[in-house]
Amino acid sequence: MSTYDLIIRNGYVVLPNEVKKADVAIQNGVIIKIGNLLDDTGLEEYEAGNQYVFPGMIDVHVHFSEPGRAHWEGFETGSRMLAAGGCTTYFDMPLNGIPSTIDETALLEKAKAGEANSVVDFGLWGGLVPGNVEELEGLANSGVIGFKAFLSATGNDEFERADDFTLLQGMREIARLDKILALHAESDHITQFLKQEKEEQGLFSPDDYAATRPLLAEAEAVERALTYAEVTGCRLHFVHISSSLAMEKIEAAKQRGLDITVETCPHYLLFNQDTLIEKGTVAKCAPPLREKAEQDKLIALLIEGRFDMISSDHSPCPYELKDPATHNLFEAWGGISGGQFSLQTMVELAITYEIPFQKVADWTAGTPAERFGLSSRKGQIKEGKDADIAVVSLNDTHTVTEDNFFAKHKQSVYMGHTFPCKVTATFKHGKLVYEKGEIRHQGRGTWLRSMAIEPSI
Repeated sequence: MSTYDLIIRNGYVVLPNEVKKADVAIQNGVIIKIGNLLDDTGLEEYEAGNQYVFPGMIDVHVHFSEPGRAHWEGFETGSRMLAAGGCTTYFDMPLNGIPSTIDETALLEKAKAGEANSVVDFGLWGGLVPGNVEELEGLANSGVIGFKAFLSATGNDEFERADDFTLLQGMREIARLDKILALHAESDHITQFLKQEKEEQGLFSPDDYAATRPLLAEAEAVERALTYAEVTGCRLHFVHISSSLAMEKIEAAKQRGLDITVETCPHYLLFNQDTLIEKGTVAKCAPPLREKAEQDKLIALLIEGRFDMISSDHSPCPYELKDPATHNLFEAWGGISGGQFSLQTMVELAITYEIPFQKVADWTAGTPAERFGLSSRKGQIKEGKDADIAVVSLNDTHTVTEDNFFAKHKQSVYMGHTFPCKVTATFKHGKLVYEKGEIRHQGRGTWLRSMAIEPSI
């Protein structure tokens, strides 16, 4: 008989290759034993009661805006929101803070804010922008997870899109540093050309906005980036891919041996262009929500295992930026607020399309951990790994309201949506961070500097 710090009992544990009824024993923040532990005791015990026990989500793509714009979303509110959705680790993008994370000084300033305010673990992306290629080595040495660049306008003056020469220079340097470049892949020339045409005609509707960011704009940018990766040897991660046409090009490049991963986001799978028409600016993002036929193709690609991972691209702002006085959709901030609902979305899709929960765990935790060098510690419910755990009930539904959405600003495309499941508890390192609508543990998360973890595989 053994005594542990915590035993989570009677859950359906989502393991890498199966789901089985089991208890999970935790000691010093680490999973020690999985199985029938009737003869063992815990100093604390949590009754999962036939709920599903998932590995905590690793969200590799969120936009918190601290320092400088914490009134948009800071580490405190943002991390609590993610914890309420079963997320125990996230990577914050480099563009929305002031200063943007484009040099070592800015990185350390952001990390200090994260260490002071985040309730779960986090990593930080560095930025690739015109003029900062010489800063990349310092950022890498200080622990960035990787680098992020935009091929189209970012919407923030502090973080410029990367021109082609900057991309080539940056990719060569990032390859030398053995890092990964994450890319927002939309053609700036195509999107700006089409936007100018619409504005000259006085056309500002949701359909007009979607028409300025067509599938071809994403596919062209993806193909260009893939060509530059072949020239430079740079590893790539494509963020928020929203079209089957872009996926065809990525699949072909993978088959040629390029080192690439690709994510899509829950909002592209759960919503479509009709949602943008119905809900307006809260559903505006870039790339835009696609037509229903394209949404169906993305879901089919997901089921086939073509996407490597799922991330939220949580991109909030004060609501006045979502609702400009001109009521011009082109002037509204383009980002979906909803990082709390990624795991629930994937569980909903798994129920609807009979997808094994093991695949949900892999998309939301396993593959992100492998790709970004966390797999010795995170990504699976397995003996020896961090006790980062999300408990999900299929016996409860969850209707999104302002009261149960933990983000700083409550406007979201998810508002009013009812999930056929509910995150009831989240554990970080074996500590109960969130339970039934409340943040429980007030401890701080750890900055996961890449030099402190094993290389990517």
